[in-house]
Amino acid sequence: MLTVIRLMAWIVALGLVAVTLSPIEARPVLTSPNLERAGAYGLFGFLLVLSYTRRWGLALVAAIVLAGALEAAQGLTVSRHGRLFDFLVKGSAAVAGGLCAQALHWVFARRSA
Repeated sequence: MLTVIRLMAWIVALGLVAVTLSPIEARPVLTSPNLERAGAYGLFGFLLVLSYTRRWGLALVAAIVLAGALEAAQGLTVSRHGRLFDFLVKGSAAVAGGLCAQALHWVFARRSA
């Protein structure tokens, strides 16, 4: 099961890279951009921390670093631009998702003990 969760986390990471660095016209639109950002990075943070529960703090840092790196990399594309506010939305959503995963892990660990 852990392998499947890790695979899902890295598939989401690849999707984030593709969507963030693709031309703006190619970006799928489901709802408001901030809600999309928050949902995607919240899911990524959740899956990453669930994948690496022993190093959950490092997983949270990795999620934030990915958000920052992709936001900065948007400045290298023609049709995209990185913004501090977008990074704050992405980073805080990743942290929120990761903390939810860690809380879930703690609850299940206490129940099984």
